[in-house]
Amino acid sequence: MRRPNPDRAPTIRELLASGDPSFSFEFMPPKTAEAARTLWRTIRELEPLNPTFVSVTYGAGGSTRDNTVDVVERIATETTMTPVAHFTAVDHSQAELRHLIGRFASAGVRNILALRGDPPGDPTGEWVRHPEGLEYASDLVRMIRSYGDFCVGVAAFPYKHPRSRDIESDTRYFVEKCRAGADYAITQMFFRASDYFRLRDRVAAVGCDVPIIPGIMPVTRLSTIERSEQLSGAPFPEEVRARFEAVRDDPEAVRRLGIEHAAELCRELLDQGAPGIHFITFNRSTATREVYELLESAGYGARGSVPPITA
Repeated sequence: MRRPNPDRAPTIRELLASGDPSFSFEFMPPKTAEAARTLWRTIRELEPLNPTFVSVTYGAGGSTRDNTVDVVERIATETTMTPVAHFTAVDHSQAELRHLIGRFASAGVRNILALRGDPPGDPTGEWVRHPEGLEYASDLVRMIRSYGDFCVGVAAFPYKHPRSRDIESDTRYFVEKCRAGADYAITQMFFRASDYFRLRDRVAAVGCDVPIIPGIMPVTRLSTIERSEQLSGAPFPEEVRARFEAVRDDPEAVRRLGIEHAAELCRELLDQGAPGIHFITFNRSTATREVYELLESAGYGARGSVPPITA
């Protein structure tokens, strides 16, 4: 996919408008020197796949704020990839938020994923607005859009946000974010295509046509299942769990099944019109490259050549 204008970074809105399937990767900012080496090795291994974009997460309460900004700036200036900065309102004043928006702009970063964010310390604890901050993700979307030519994404939840009262209110909150100026959405991880389709259908039913990109994480060990439930706040589908339980005593079989299941899920999503796939990598490239290789071999929107998998 060619960039719309080589003199400036493209927006996710422009990249999605091309009609090509979007393939993107999510990274976490490192907390140690060793983690930083792992992250940058992964970035270099995935760069030849020519992803549509890559995103960098933002720790609870802004705990990795500076690392997030540093990684995003470095991706923007040292790689060929288009970075998306995750950005939360948790524990930040509006003055701090404006400063960070300006820092992204000065680095040429035009794509931001606006999230209200989880409370620091306990993600399930009570959400308390900063005295001089913002209350909702929709407020953050409006602020970002008011400060320049930014493309803003938001989160979507195939089940519902853990803090939403029910599916109906969750849908209403999502649409409010879109009407505040969101250009696209990325879902929380899920493991059953029908959950994505139900989300897409209920959003479309209320007249919202913002592209929703599925967030996919391959299950490579049984502990991933428990971790996914903690991260997504949603139960792991029992019929999928049963497939993994059948091979639980063979770690390599679990891993192979995880790669196959992720590829199956991606194919079903793309066949039914999903605009792309956003891979949650946890800063490791091997599983993601294996899934991508299966998709490429099946003809699903290959954009770059897959380098040999050596680790």
